[in-house]
Amino acid sequence: MTERQGLDPVTRNIIKNYLESAADTMAVTVVRTARSLVVRDNMDFSTAIFNADGDQVAQGLTLPFHMGAMQPALDAVRKHFGDDVRPGDIFANNDPYEGASHLPDIFLFKPIFVNELLMGWTCVIAHHTDIGGRVAGGNACDNTEIYQEGLRLPPIKLYEEGRLNAAVWRIIEKNVRVPDKVLGDIRAQLSAIRQGEREVLRLVSDHGLENLKNYMTDIIDYTERLTRAEIEGLPDGSWSFTDYVDDDGFSDDPIAIKLRVTIEGDEILLDFTGTSPQAKGSINPNFAFTKSAAYAALKGLTNPGITANAGFFRPIKVIATPGSYVNPQHPAPVAARGLGGFRVAHTVFGAMAKALPDRVPAAWGGGEIGASFGGYYPDGKAFVFLEFNNDGPRGGGPYADGADGATAPVTNQSNTPIESIEADQPLRITRYSYVPDSGGAGVFRGGLGVIREYELTAAEASVQIRSDRNKFLPWGAQGGSPGSQTHSILNPDGENRELPSKFLMDVKRGDVYRSVQAGGGGYGDPLERDPEAVLYDVLQEKVTVGGALEYGVVVSGEPPEVDVESTGKLRDRMRRERGPLTLEPRVEAASEARHPGVVL
Repeated sequence: MTERQGLDPVTRNIIKNYLESAADTMAVTVVRTARSLVVRDNMDFSTAIFNADGDQVAQGLTLPFHMGAMQPALDAVRKHFGDDVRPGDIFANNDPYEGASHLPDIFLFKPIFVNELLMGWTCVIAHHTDIGGRVAGGNACDNTEIYQEGLRLPPIKLYEEGRLNAAVWRIIEKNVRVPDKVLGDIRAQLSAIRQGEREVLRLVSDHGLENLKNYMTDIIDYTERLTRAEIEGLPDGSWSFTDYVDDDGFSDDPIAIKLRVTIEGDEILLDFTGTSPQAKGSINPNFAFTKSAAYAALKGLTNPGITANAGFFRPIKVIATPGSYVNPQHPAPVAARGLGGFRVAHTVFGAMAKALPDRVPAAWGGGEIGASFGGYYPDGKAFVFLEFNNDGPRGGGPYADGADGATAPVTNQSNTPIESIEADQPLRITRYSYVPDSGGAGVFRGGLGVIREYELTAAEASVQIRSDRNKFLPWGAQGGSPGSQTHSILNPDGENRELPSKFLMDVKRGDVYRSVQAGGGGYGDPLERDPEAVLYDVLQEKVTVGGALEYGVVVSGEPPEVDVESTGKLRDRMRRERGPLTLEPRVEAASEARHPGVVL
């Protein structure tokens, strides 16, 4: 694709930066005005600006997971309404079978007009605390069809020529358990899309309508050129990888996500043929979200200066068999689709780790834990708590250890502060700490998972957990060990009952749910890690004395020190016994891996 004639690259860059800043300002508006913990503190939302044709021009510094999710939802709006788009209109869509993602994610779109001419759109997607349905929080894994999952909004007008559609507003209000939070967050979205509109109109006043429209198109084309140049710099070839979801909450059968990545010239083909059939439960990612997760993974392997817009998508083709896990067909449930999206991204990273072994880190951990508590106060008012706990930590990489307790690279979310939870919900956080020895061993170890304990202070509640990595571990890379398992435990100081990775159950006042995250995979030969780095981790209580043995390092004494002679002998013996290392990433079952020192 050639440079457009008559356009100044400097001006293009100024406008590009302004649009990205405008999308960031929209994000700040959401954070400052949202009501719920999941949006305001967990930051599960995204913002973007589109041109008149519905092509994404800029995304705010929000969730990479959403970078390819907003355009399909807008496409459905534009297809349904055609020319029936007027100044003052605001559109809503949360229907996964009309371009959206899953029902808790409500997309709002506002067309931008100049002198009655459509010149762009603003968008905010937000994950709402509740969307109705049979289980509070809208993320239950044990739904079997989308009709059980909550209120479904096909492309509709929430505002028509500046007037609120009161009927739609009342329908939302009457179908969710916590309307103050849901409607409050929708108002935050409304504020943000209007703020974005004002910012874009300032650009129109500075550069003129037609000039700005041309530059917006050029920004997308420029991103495509940069993306194709990045891909051309990658080796040509095909690489396959398979990762697994433990189960769907109904059957114990694992779900295989099979991928072949083919790089040829300046294009990439992601072929998910051979992936397991769509699941009975709600962990299916719809195809739009599968593609978005794949884009997010590839974006993490390219120049971070490349804008997240429609130009990035053009050289990447994603195919999947209809009816497969990554391309489910109506009326398949998709409420807990985030878990599937994580595993799609893991699979992309796994294949690319074969293509680019010196650039791709090991798998991040976290176990994709989504937790919701729902119930009622004595006065009949509902409470709903929803949190996506980290979805990290990072895997070890070619140059550094994985970050402990960090968010996954495809989410960019924040932890919900303990103080916010306890002030807003009938919950007490009784423990919040790292899990020793949870990071996979390697030259650079995986990041540590996190323990979070929730004690219910209300009389009773339902608890719904969506998690994974209990059976199949976060894989290591270049000979690194996998990360640890995810665990869910009820009343750890009492009955200490191990729970499945996906469940819905009732709890009473005083019951404690313990969430134990999986650690990230390690990178490189653990026996090549600097013994002093292992000692430092022991002193920091990130690795136990027993866990140091996985690196072939003997630590003893008080204060602890490396026993150099014993370490040398142990490492020599371990090398002889294990034989050659497997350098390519390999998914291991939990029963096959050694994880010393994990305290539950």
